[in-house]
Amino acid sequence: MADQITDIRSGEGWAAGPLDAMGEGPGFRKIRHEVGVTEFGVNAIVLPPGGEGRKHSHETQQELYICQQGALKIEFGDGEEVVLGPGAVARVDAETVRLISNPTDSETTIIVVGGKGGYVERDGKPVED
Repeated sequence: MADQITDIRSGEGWAAGPLDAMGEGPGFRKIRHEVGVTEFGVNAIVLPPGGEGRKHSHETQQELYICQQGALKIEFGDGEEVVLGPGAVARVDAETVRLISNPTDSETTIIVVGGKGGYVERDGKPVED
């Protein structure tokens, strides 16, 4: 088995790297920029203990929040809230107001994927070796 990647690498039609190679400490990690994603938005956010984002919505972009480490609290504009643990996800429509925060005393890491324009049908195709 190959060793785990420790820096950002790319080849013909691909790029890969760990979040640690995309920034340090709390804040945004620009995944889209670092690995050249062009078809959708994607960032990682590292929230310190008790940290929170800003209340916001979007004009056109639906988002998917994926909790990687720790816990993520999302408060919605309708007064509801959820807490996601590692592996849990939440979809938020563009116009829905949301506020994210870390309700724990340890660091939280999340991946946020955003897009618009609809689902692309299954288009995988087998490749002969």
